[in-house]
Amino acid sequence: MTEPRIRTTNPWPYLALAAGVLCIAWSAIFVRWTDIPGPASAFYRMLIPAVLLIPTWFIGAKSPRVNPKTLMVIAVGGIFFALDLAFFNTSILQTSAANATLLGNNTPVFVGLISWLIFRQRPSRDFWLGLFLAVTGCVVIVSGDLVQHFKLGRGDAMALAASACFAVYMLATERVRMTTSTLVFLRLAMISSAIFLFIINIALGISLKVPHGRSWAALVGLGLVSQLGGYLALTYALGHLPATAASISLLSQGPITAVLAAIILAEPLSTSQIIGGALVLAGVGLANRRIRPTGEVPANLLETSQHK
Repeated sequence: MTEPRIRTTNPWPYLALAAGVLCIAWSAIFVRWTDIPGPASAFYRMLIPAVLLIPTWFIGAKSPRVNPKTLMVIAVGGIFFALDLAFFNTSILQTSAANATLLGNNTPVFVGLISWLIFRQRPSRDFWLGLFLAVTGCVVIVSGDLVQHFKLGRGDAMALAASACFAVYMLATERVRMTTSTLVFLRLAMISSAIFLFIINIALGISLKVPHGRSWAALVGLGLVSQLGGYLALTYALGHLPATAASISLLSQGPITAVLAAIILAEPLSTSQIIGGALVLAGVGLANRRIRPTGEVPANLLETSQHK
């Protein structure tokens, strides 16, 4: 089955897609400015938009009831989404913002691997070539860090772990999106993730105290710009544009974050980051090229595939 052609002369979907990518690309910068542990900033990233979305339960048309099975799947997905953000935000504090974002964008590769190993869905030849390129790029990026500072390898590993966790989240929620609207899903997913992130912080003994004004401003930016704004913009764009084209565009957040980090955080781009990042982006794009959406589900699912 080939992907249905979606043609539009309306400029707003393209502008929304660009805005969504830019919003998400700022997440690593906001995390670095929070001056609090990664799991704590992840908690506030989900809590702020979750609180804002709660009133939507009582405004407008009444939302359809969500059955217990769907709630359970969303809850399981929320656990892995919480782990994803905890790993990703921690990786930003232990490696460069560019590394964390580039390595954290391997989710489509992990989706393919999990689908093959668990669901016995044989990947295409493009997927295997993309996997090889992405893994090679990760090795180049990590090797460049290990040459300079051994401890940075932990941050790189956490970024890859974040990709794996988000891949499980995507697969766990795929069927849920068939019967659950975008707003209802985002609201429940954000609330459940915020709850699990609160539990994670308490279990690890991490303080949720925010030290000063700049940290609060960064957390508000993380919650409103990167999470809520980015997701709403992508939701709108993916309702009007081909999912495959949009997914490739979303990969540009890695280079954008790298440039922002170089300008704002004074993190110069190394040769290994440039070469490795190019390989990762090429590999993920190739592995994701033949994904064909059917109806609403994959397009909506894809809206969260590059979420950092």
